[in-house]
Amino acid sequence: MNKGEETFGSVYFAIFGAVVFVFGVVEFVGIATGGITWEIIDTSGVFDPMFLPWRAIILVFAGLLYLSSVKKFAEIGQLAKAVTASIMIWIVAGSAIWARIAASIPAEEGWFNTLEDFLASYAPPYCPALLLLLPSLVIVYYIKKES
Repeated sequence: MNKGEETFGSVYFAIFGAVVFVFGVVEFVGIATGGITWEIIDTSGVFDPMFLPWRAIILVFAGLLYLSSVKKFAEIGQLAKAVTASIMIWIVAGSAIWARIAASIPAEEGWFNTLEDFLASYAPPYCPALLLLLPSLVIVYYIKKES
């Protein structure tokens, strides 16, 4: 990994780590206030209310792991911290995706939802982990550079 890639990774994951940490704090605020829904972000835990506190804890610690990995980002130990934080986000986002899929199939009346209701269940708002999923995939580039 050259110096430019290391610098970009450090800056990117410093900013991304701060965003992840803030989303984790927003999840905690959502727990305390009964949920916050703003534009495309939802912290009410509608689809998985029992997982909401854990989601908040995981996002806060993933943000802290990202922030702790930015100094000397090219070292394998620092890169491992960023990979661990990304995996934490992937697990939370994967469970949120699974909750949406599982909630979209059954209908209130009958066995299966209609096509319109099925597709409507995938409309916003989304939990913060789903919004963080794509930006967290940048770590794959750095994993490929190391191997």
